[in-house]
Amino acid sequence: MQFVLDSYLVMMFVIVFAFFILMFVASGIKVLKEWERIAVLRLGKFKHIRGPGVVWVMPFLDKVAMKVSLRLLTYGFKTERSLTKDNVPVVVDAVMYFRVIDVEKAILSVERYTVAVELSAQTSLRETTGKVTLDELLSERDKIAEHLQELIDEKTEHWGVKVTSVEIRDVVIPAALQDAMSREAQADREGRARIILAQAELEAAENMLKAAKRYEESHVGFVLRTWNIMQEISKNANLIIMVPTNIPEVGVVTGVAAAMSAGTGGIKVPKDKGMVE
Repeated sequence: MQFVLDSYLVMMFVIVFAFFILMFVASGIKVLKEWERIAVLRLGKFKHIRGPGVVWVMPFLDKVAMKVSLRLLTYGFKTERSLTKDNVPVVVDAVMYFRVIDVEKAILSVERYTVAVELSAQTSLRETTGKVTLDELLSERDKIAEHLQELIDEKTEHWGVKVTSVEIRDVVIPAALQDAMSREAQADREGRARIILAQAELEAAENMLKAAKRYEESHVGFVLRTWNIMQEISKNANLIIMVPTNIPEVGVVTGVAAAMSAGTGGIKVPKDKGMVE
């Protein structure tokens, strides 16, 4: 009987011991996603980077310092009332894309790398805005965004973070300045329109002078042009055409053909006109 009791106690002890061993092992199991990495510290000292998949850390001795995502992260930021180089208050809205390329640096070099990168982006945007004029900020967004990316990336490189791109989404300027810029653009468009109209009138005047000189050199051409004008006028059936007596002389055949082509039916050439000596 005593032997059976001892065997039972030993079995219970083994079961309890195995349970604690199993709990000890299970407490150290970590399941990491494909884009996740962790830094393991053993007794406060950095040991290694683990992940992804199933990893095991020794309980009580090892500690997970931080879980880091290797995916591309986005951060939207803007400046509140920054002054440009020409002292214009603006609000610049931008977005930044960055990712961790060195997990060890991101964990050991800075306490919270995301906060550090965001603050660095804000200060860099404010610095860049103060070095450009409003016209440059509005017309050269791509160049400013590229320069801003290089500036932020230079700061975050020591933290194991890579800034892939920066985009300027919007530039907000005061309403009074918007109205002034709108009036300036409208005045500029009106000025260009007047210049174009003046150039068109100048070209038309030059062409008319050339045509007049051609008519002066060619009497027949001048006569044909006269009849052509009468033909154009006669297209309106509601008009009564009065032919002047001093109409330019032209051959009878030519004059009759012009009158018939005009379609008036009422244009008559005087008997003493239309004869060419």
